[in-house]
Amino acid sequence: MPGATSIRFGLLGCGRIAKRHSDLLGGNHIEGARLVAVCDSERARADAIASKFKVAAHYDLDDMLARDDIDAVAVLTPSGMHPQHAIACARAGKHVVVEKPMALRLQDADDMIRACDEAGVKLFVVKQNRFNVPIVKAREALDAGRFGKLVLGTVRVRWCRDQAYYDQDAWRGTWAQDGGVLTNQASHHIDMLEWFFGDVVSVHARSATALVKIETEDTAVATLKFRNGALGIVEATTAVRPVDLEGSLSILGEKGTVEVGGFAMNQIRHWRFVNELPSDKEVIEKFSVNPPNVYGFGHQAYYQHVVECLADRGAALVDGLQGRKSLELISALYESIETGQEVPLHFVPRRSRLGIAS
Repeated sequence: MPGATSIRFGLLGCGRIAKRHSDLLGGNHIEGARLVAVCDSERARADAIASKFKVAAHYDLDDMLARDDIDAVAVLTPSGMHPQHAIACARAGKHVVVEKPMALRLQDADDMIRACDEAGVKLFVVKQNRFNVPIVKAREALDAGRFGKLVLGTVRVRWCRDQAYYDQDAWRGTWAQDGGVLTNQASHHIDMLEWFFGDVVSVHARSATALVKIETEDTAVATLKFRNGALGIVEATTAVRPVDLEGSLSILGEKGTVEVGGFAMNQIRHWRFVNELPSDKEVIEKFSVNPPNVYGFGHQAYYQHVVECLADRGAALVDGLQGRKSLELISALYESIETGQEVPLHFVPRRSRLGIAS
């Protein structure tokens, strides 16, 4: 591990999401971090990012992991491959930053956590929306008790992903490697609902594959019951046409209501409390931000958080256990879809198809 000057990163997987990660790390937008190497089995993808940022390109993971000048690896491969790749990185002594979801099966998530613990490396799961400024402000209000008793939480993911999107890669929309809208696009929003409202007691869900030819669902709805008595609603679809509509979170409590909308939970749409504060006007004026891309501003703040955790060994806001908790909720939704029944947390998946080849 180097001094406080720099955490050296490798990127594994140079697909769609890699642009965001490489732009931040390779473009020197993260203080105390720099990009050293990238790896993808498709040479053209690796070469494109490597040449852009003048870093080394690798086409085999073992080759990249053999480098002494890499401290952490960002795992950006298909979701079903996260476990094997994260475990390989951990065994090579590299810290792991893994995109959501951390895995598709709970057993795989447990194996990842164990491998990182045994290797003495840290495991970070990317949940960048927790760092979006409007979300940070809403969380501050929650922690201050301004909502009072929580009543209802709703997330809406109304995005457009057409057949061409799913046809980009063979793994997209498959049970074994990806999952559907609940696992891929809506996983951040479902995590947010759980982060604000706490432990889930049970779920009931339905799904459909409405407009595209894939194994998994492109549309799903679900109801949740929280331990604190609040209820939750998940509405998720990639079947909006012709363009993205919203990615939003609503928090309704006895003493206030907040709705964070925009395309990626990045814009305060409603902010009202029974007991108003002078700072409320400032929140609406200054912190309703609309980033220029669907991933939100959060990735930059997230990576800064990772670097700080590695530099001083601090606790991660989203570690392996947090990532597992989110995956368990998503697994329960799929179990309910398959059985048609209400599914309690915590449960042992029996019918959920997530993570299993068809």
